[in-house]
Amino acid sequence: MDSNALKAFLAIVDHGSFSEAAEALHLTQPAISKRLAALEHQLDATLLDRSQRHIGLTDAGRRLVPHARRILDEIHNAQTTLASDDGVVSGELHIIASHHIGLHHLPNWLRKFTGEHPQVNLNLQFMESDAAYVQMRKRNAELAFVTLSDSMESHFMVYEQWPDPMAFVVGPDHELATRSPVTLKDLAEYPAILPDTTTATYRVVSRLFLEANLPLRQQIPTNYLETIKMMTGVGLGWSVLPISMVDASIRTLDIGCPVSRVLGAVGFSGRQLSHAARALLETVRREGSGK
Repeated sequence: MDSNALKAFLAIVDHGSFSEAAEALHLTQPAISKRLAALEHQLDATLLDRSQRHIGLTDAGRRLVPHARRILDEIHNAQTTLASDDGVVSGELHIIASHHIGLHHLPNWLRKFTGEHPQVNLNLQFMESDAAYVQMRKRNAELAFVTLSDSMESHFMVYEQWPDPMAFVVGPDHELATRSPVTLKDLAEYPAILPDTTTATYRVVSRLFLEANLPLRQQIPTNYLETIKMMTGVGLGWSVLPISMVDASIRTLDIGCPVSRVLGAVGFSGRQLSHAARALLETVRREGSGK
């Protein structure tokens, strides 16, 4: 089975478009179509349903997807195993980072890494952690630096992790800023500015309010912590932010309920890391999670 045909098939599935798949693989659209046709001929099965406005998978196509990914994973593993280990770290390295890690952790790591390994061509994407997991499933990156999820699927491998302690915060002029202590019942009377309900941070906070049988008045949800910090600082509500982000623009509250999340570097189980990815992880371990 031709690996290039499998790549073309998965690219069409992942992008939902022949043209976008062709662009991603640096091919023409007729070339992508030709590779898919050859694969369908070899398997004697129609893999994509082209009768609808949006490209969909046939039953045969759905069954092929996991096998195609595993086949390409094994080819990748063989190439990685046979790659020269002459001490020179080079090649292209695709990584993903959440916006928070990209702002507060990644700069120090990359400064060290690129200085030590100038022959590595970094391809870096920033996105929310949930979106990063989706891209990792599609093998669009080797490593993702994200918030670890309690619902993370078993085929993700955690290579490194560290706690990210958080604090309840308000703006300096908020009614609760000078009150101590502050209870969850007090917070329940005011609007909360928190990330989306699908995020690990929201789930941690929501669980506290559920256990206390208190309402959580979520408003203006956004997953950008810098935006949450700004809105909290001007008094639009209270929030929960990493302690590393606390400065004079916001005040911490003594709630008596410690809150933390876990950040980490994840890869895909069964898919070996390249020399470049392993070198980056070594830099992360050596430099630590601080700024």
